[in-house]
Amino acid sequence: MRVDHFVLTVSDVDAACAFYDRIDGVEPITFGSGRRALRVGEQKINLREPDPSFDLVARNATVGSGDFCVVTETPLSAVAASLEEAGVDIVEGPVDRPGAGVPIVSIYFRDPDGNLVEIANER
Repeated sequence: MRVDHFVLTVSDVDAACAFYDRIDGVEPITFGSGRRALRVGEQKINLREPDPSFDLVARNATVGSGDFCVVTETPLSAVAASLEEAGVDIVEGPVDRPGAGVPIVSIYFRDPDGNLVEIANER
């Protein structure tokens, strides 16, 4: 198995796309009937605003409750430099972590909704 996509609940899809578009390797896309997502490698992160009329969502989908990691081949020093250039504060790292398959080294930051984003290199 592999992860195809996951959904991130955000307060404003356009603002989330604008924020993540500043991060190397992340591409905002539109799919289906105007839905928005972030392409990250071969996967995507679907973006949605809270909408109680749509019932096929997590039971307690909450803005700012996301916490996820993406792995990149771009050196973390270059990732950190691009985040700083974009005005994004790194809240931790680089720090060693156990990855899903191999050890990783990670940096962490928060998006405008408070979601915790981890970008990592494999060791």
